[in-house]
Amino acid sequence: MRRFLLPLGIFVALLTLLGAGLRRDPSEIPSPLVGKPAPAFALPRLDQPEQTFGPQELRGKVWLLNVWASWCTSCRKEHPLLVDLAKRKVVTVVGLDYMDTRAEAGKWLSEHGDPYLLSVEDAKGRAGMDYGVVGVPETFVIDKQGVVRFKFTGPVTQEAIDKKLLPLIKELERG
Repeated sequence: MRRFLLPLGIFVALLTLLGAGLRRDPSEIPSPLVGKPAPAFALPRLDQPEQTFGPQELRGKVWLLNVWASWCTSCRKEHPLLVDLAKRKVVTVVGLDYMDTRAEAGKWLSEHGDPYLLSVEDAKGRAGMDYGVVGVPETFVIDKQGVVRFKFTGPVTQEAIDKKLLPLIKELERG
């Protein structure tokens, strides 16, 4: 009878961990980048491919890096919210077009609106990998010193904008 106690204890512990994991919000997957400098890149701009952009160009500003793609169905859900956020001019939003083609990305932005100061092309996904992107969309808040302060996985919602992103952005702007 005692030989069953150890396996039973392990089973109960695993069930407890599984239950705790299922109650977590998947949009708040912790990122090892939070609190660390945003990974550097120099990628071609979608609108002007002869020019490149890198995060160091926004030093001194609080900004959002939104990882998106024209093939991403979840990106369609958040896109109107990003367009609205851009119209409000609360924060600079930069797009990282992930594993997409320039033609499809340009067409998508023309059809759905362009909330981005600019978008860069990450056709091979290398910059996305450096940011730990596991799926699109993902959004990063980057502070004035170029440090990642928050990562939101999945399509941003109005609630996430109002309760998480905007308060954090306001706090970072003051600091």
